[in-house]
Amino acid sequence: MIEMHDIWKTYSDGTHALRGVSVQIDSDEFVYLVGPSGAGKSTFMKLIYREEVPTKGQISVSGFNIGKLKSRKIPYVRRNIGVIFQDFRLLPQLSVFDNVAFAMEVIEAPRRAIRKRTLEVLELVGLHHKQASLPSQLSGGEQQRVSIARAIVNNPTVIVADEPTGNLDPDTSMGIMHLLEEINYRGATIVMATHNKEIVNNMRKRVIAIENGVIVRDEARGEYGYEI
Repeated sequence: MIEMHDIWKTYSDGTHALRGVSVQIDSDEFVYLVGPSGAGKSTFMKLIYREEVPTKGQISVSGFNIGKLKSRKIPYVRRNIGVIFQDFRLLPQLSVFDNVAFAMEVIEAPRRAIRKRTLEVLELVGLHHKQASLPSQLSGGEQQRVSIARAIVNNPTVIVADEPTGNLDPDTSMGIMHLLEEINYRGATIVMATHNKEIVNNMRKRVIAIENGVIVRDEARGEYGYEI
């Protein structure tokens, strides 16, 4: 599903964000990506959805060689990758329904299919009754659920979640995590960067720890392993 072979990423200022990273993440896995700030987690995530390209090495996602992907092919690959951000990144002038539907509109899905699928995912995330609301009328947890609905509306095989509970209280965070578990159970591979020690330790999944651009630990049902 996701394979990295000897990945190096060096930015223009000389920063070595990743140094010789090799890893394989299989279909249907749920993986926590942990490590101190500046360790290379964000770069790792951005490489998956082709926001960045490696300086050296090869990365493939769902069979696509991401690093050598031609520009015209990028939108097709991103249809198979859902991204969830810590700060939600919803369009403030659009309703909940339209924020989610927008992800299908950009790939020119049929109007009837857009309505049907958008209502399905809003039901899944528990926001069917809020479809006409604006983001400003929602709580932080509700906004994150809209973000998740948008990320999954095109049935991606891979979901990248960058600190999805970072701005949420503990109870709301657990609700979001149970939702992500359900999405994983339905077949999506999830890679989630987090600093939330409690979530990682209570909801045991595979843990990949990165420090100074290098994978220092890769454990099935691992623990967070850092003091907060």
